[in-house]
Amino acid sequence: MAGPLPPAHLPRRRATGRWFGTYSGTGRPGGTVELTITGEVDAGGVVADPVTVTINECAAPHRLVVEIPEGSEGRTWLLDVTLRPAGAGTDLIFRQRLVPGLDPADVEAGWKWYLDRLGASLHGTEMPDWSAYAPG
Repeated sequence: MAGPLPPAHLPRRRATGRWFGTYSGTGRPGGTVELTITGEVDAGGVVADPVTVTINECAAPHRLVVEIPEGSEGRTWLLDVTLRPAGAGTDLIFRQRLVPGLDPADVEAGWKWYLDRLGASLHGTEMPDWSAYAPG
């Protein structure tokens, strides 16, 4: 996603639901929320079952570090998001620890798609088509 983003867009439940998924619960360091990823529907999938996300660090609205369970093998995705002022907007720095057994190209394609969905949500434009991102 190119360009700055408004700083308050990520933590808002309704806004997050438009491009990624919905969550319930009150996030706080050491706490959990129930996350339901809904964006997959636009890629031809189904709404996923909710997963319990552990919040390792939360310094709203600037930093969020979470662990998201993945698959039945007990693997966990560690996601680290930092927002920094940039001119009239905000830069988003996104990091993910890749778990064994996942193809980096698949993970990269998915996050590029989701971040472009964030951009579309911010600008009120059409959501991108997954087929333009899906690895060959």
